[in-house]
Amino acid sequence: MHDPISLFSAWLAEAETTEICDANACALATIESTADGPFPDVRIVLLKQHDADGFVFYSNFTSAKGVQMERHPVAALDFHWKSLKRQVRTRGKVHRVSTATADAYFATRPRESQISAWASLQSQRLETRAQFEAKLAEFDRRFPGEIPRPDYWGGWRLVPASIEFWEDRPGRQHHRERFTRAGQQWERTLLYP
Repeated sequence: MHDPISLFSAWLAEAETTEICDANACALATIESTADGPFPDVRIVLLKQHDADGFVFYSNFTSAKGVQMERHPVAALDFHWKSLKRQVRTRGKVHRVSTATADAYFATRPRESQISAWASLQSQRLETRAQFEAKLAEFDRRFPGEIPRPDYWGGWRLVPASIEFWEDRPGRQHHRERFTRAGQQWERTLLYP
């Protein structure tokens, strides 16, 4: 298969049947600017959509990852499906999804997740758990019905410049293929393990 998005879709579909939890979980790497220079920063996010335009995940724009992607609009994702002995890595530029796209996704989230988006000052210092729980209760009362999406919460799309597929093989003779975007096409390269 020479279309990396179709190959990714097939691998993700297979992972959804074998992984115990969150086959769509991936490590998101961003760049943090500090007084000592740039440092990589990584955490797990959940992929919510993918297509020929890229990979979409959601977060608070004022979180550490949100601030980092605003300052350095590049990122990398890594999917590891241990039960399948497969990994997919992709990297590229990132940008926010449209307001309409973010609103549509937010409306599908469970009520508790919607309230959390309002109550959490994501990545900021929290003095006590009780403080967060009080904010959850406050927003639950504030929005007895439909909950709107906060302006500071939305989606990011990683537009892949490259996508690499890795499959385990006996004797550490793994199979690796990298697809690199060349205009509207993809160039495929085999890599040594």
